[in-house]
Amino acid sequence: MHRYRFWFVSLAPLLAAVFAGCGREPAAGPAAAGGAYVAPRTAWGDPDLQGMWPIDKLNGTPVQRPESFRDRRYLSDEEYAERVERLRGLNARYEDEIANNKMGIGHWAEMGLPNRLTSLIMEPANGRLPPLTAEGERLSGTMTSSWSNIPFDKVSDFNALDRCITRGMPASMFPFMYNSGIEIMQAPGYVVIRLELVHETRVVPVDGRAPLAPEIVQWLGESRGRFEGDTLVIETANFNGESPMLIVGPGGKPIPTSREMRIVERLTRTANDTIEYEIAVDDSVVLSEPWKAAFPLQRDEAYRMFEYACHEDNSAIRNFIETSRFERRQQARATR
Repeated sequence: MHRYRFWFVSLAPLLAAVFAGCGREPAAGPAAAGGAYVAPRTAWGDPDLQGMWPIDKLNGTPVQRPESFRDRRYLSDEEYAERVERLRGLNARYEDEIANNKMGIGHWAEMGLPNRLTSLIMEPANGRLPPLTAEGERLSGTMTSSWSNIPFDKVSDFNALDRCITRGMPASMFPFMYNSGIEIMQAPGYVVIRLELVHETRVVPVDGRAPLAPEIVQWLGESRGRFEGDTLVIETANFNGESPMLIVGPGGKPIPTSREMRIVERLTRTANDTIEYEIAVDDSVVLSEPWKAAFPLQRDEAYRMFEYACHEDNSAIRNFIETSRFERRQQARATR
């Protein structure tokens, strides 16, 4: 796939230095009865999840299930063939633009590869987000972004992604149309998840330390991890409640979060090139019930992370506000 990227000085060299000597080559696990896969181990004995696990291949799979599929988790053969053709056409836009000496959405969006999942969300059974509570509806009605059809006058008119702060959680663990790289690194007592989009890094202690006091809140929350057999379990709380739950795009209904949100992730390596990923989200302030998503992470060591430039010189927010004010002045003059 093809993306715009810009070289930059990143945290990668620092992280590489910190993790030097921890070992990228996993120790082979013991043979299992019946030939079942056994996850490799790090030099200090933890299940080894290290590597590049980009989720760009999932971009063609909807997060929420189209209602026509009802409770079906997988596509039929005919539906799968239709997805194959649709994605083939969308992914061909890049070469078409090259051939026609132009630049458009084909240079911008990565549409992924076909799979049989009808949606990334698996619970509730209909594969859709649960209804909002009354408080969730109220909060949703106050949420605005660069996609809103409103006058722009202040920084708070824009969401955290507009402002290049974060996608937040759980949104940061879902595919986007570009920069969907994920790298997992490990050291004794820690698992680190690097995110290409908005260049964030989640540091997850797995040493049994106590959680932070609830008064300490952060954009991505505060995570604590543990291993249950071959599975890494990450529990995250201490959210600030200021980022959308998911990035819904133009015209989509904003989904809020609250400080009461709790997230549990499970990462299980089931093959040398596969991690089965599950994420369960519970926020009773804004949602009528919890929800869960599940999808595979495919290892791709050829993948390279590049800068997520967001908007150059951090000027987009100012430009939105200045342009909005100019347009309103012009409209006011025209009505005099």
